[in-house]
Amino acid sequence: MRRNRPGRGRVRTAVACAATAAVLGPLIWLWQASLLPSAYSVMDMGYADYGGGPQGSHGSHSTGGAAAHSTGGAAAHHGARPTGGAAAHHGGRDVTELVADADRPADVTVTVVARKQRFRLASGRAFDGYTLNGQSPGPVIKAVQGQLVQVRLVNESVPGGITLHWHGVDVPNAADGVAGVTQDAVGIGKEFTYRFVADRAGTFWYHSHQMSHEQVRGGLLGALVVAPGSKEQAKDVVALVHLYGGVRTVNGREGDLHVEAAPGARTRVRVINTEYGVMPAWVSGAPYRLVAVDGTEVSGPAPVRDQAVAVAAGGRADLEVTMPADGSPVRIHLGGPAGVVLGSTSYDAPPVPRPAATLDPLTYGTRAPLGFDPAEADRRFDYDVGRRPGFLDGVPGVWWTINGHLYPDVPMFHVSEGDVVRMRISNNSGEAHPMHLHGHHAVVLTRDGVAATGSPWWVDSLEVGIGQTYEIAFVADNPGVWMDHCHNLPHASEGLTAHLMYEGVTTRFTVGGPAGNKPE
Repeated sequence: MRRNRPGRGRVRTAVACAATAAVLGPLIWLWQASLLPSAYSVMDMGYADYGGGPQGSHGSHSTGGAAAHSTGGAAAHHGARPTGGAAAHHGGRDVTELVADADRPADVTVTVVARKQRFRLASGRAFDGYTLNGQSPGPVIKAVQGQLVQVRLVNESVPGGITLHWHGVDVPNAADGVAGVTQDAVGIGKEFTYRFVADRAGTFWYHSHQMSHEQVRGGLLGALVVAPGSKEQAKDVVALVHLYGGVRTVNGREGDLHVEAAPGARTRVRVINTEYGVMPAWVSGAPYRLVAVDGTEVSGPAPVRDQAVAVAAGGRADLEVTMPADGSPVRIHLGGPAGVVLGSTSYDAPPVPRPAATLDPLTYGTRAPLGFDPAEADRRFDYDVGRRPGFLDGVPGVWWTINGHLYPDVPMFHVSEGDVVRMRISNNSGEAHPMHLHGHHAVVLTRDGVAATGSPWWVDSLEVGIGQTYEIAFVADNPGVWMDHCHNLPHASEGLTAHLMYEGVTTRFTVGGPAGNKPE
């Protein structure tokens, strides 16, 4: 019988240990490198991307000496870590200075009190979640274009703190309501006041941006409508769609919302999709016009029949209907059998299947001036969404990537005030993403290389489907530090978040820290 030599056994053990170390060593390093500090500034995230423009004073402060990328992050840069509390050495204007005129009195004043409680929807169903002034959705806030809106938020009992973000409203940065970026989360017993001029007429909404993937679903949201300065001729209907525990509601009501509309009357239905995926909306009983997208009027909207409108997550679509002269009802379908039924003598308008065709905003309407030339862009960025295995704050999984990088090693898009900016958004992740840039509206230039030919398609929430590529453009005319993230909010919490940062602007706030800021 052959005996194992002691030396040979030791060699095998050493080889096995070396093999184990070769496998586990990189994994341990990746795990360790992914851990986030207890508090960090978003200004210290990832690497600076100047989009081919000048490198400003912020460049020397990029985390870990991150290299500047001039073409949207094409060159690799890895290992950048947030160091926390770095805002103090950046200098420049703090986001708290970017406010509406402090001496101007408010035209619209609202107080909302947030609570964690069991409440009843308008339909009567009980739900455990969050309320604003004892209800969810919260009160509809209404203003006229040009008015200064002041909203006092009081947190009575929401654990973990809250904020209010004004989705689609290009507010001053201090009023953007993002915990850890523009303010601290408002803890129980505390309050915060938001002030902004409603300078764009349109349909908007508001929601918490503290643990938003939990708090928005739980009911911390509401509609904001800004009417034009001229008298609005059409009847106005808000249709905010939200799921409570999987139950689809319109303005908190299960089933149909019945609205009286006289024969021949024009009615504008302001559709707000607060959910995480695209929602089709279509009309039966009369033609309709798509008169606004994301709070911007459509140029030359033509009558539409037998086509649905795809409303992105977080997006809005204003549908205008002229009621039939014979008094028959009209149904606006909102992603399913429930919807808005307009009528006078009858609301008997049964659901009809979704049309096979979908209206294409790329070609709908008539051309109109943009007010700037996208061909003369000062900055050009790439925002390429992907997915790969790795660690996110020490947790293994298959996570979203931006330009091939896992959060927080993601681009910080640097701009200067007045820049014309072009951004190419590509989705190679295998799942659709509704992309939302705070503080700005962008115009869609191309989709998959096909140029827009209809009305300027202005968006703040853009559904980027699997394999799609969009080119958008905007003018950097609202200084601040702005989130640019997926509005499927669980995706944002899983790392699909970047920021747009203006030269000369800093933030004192940190993610984490004593305030427990958790923007997603």
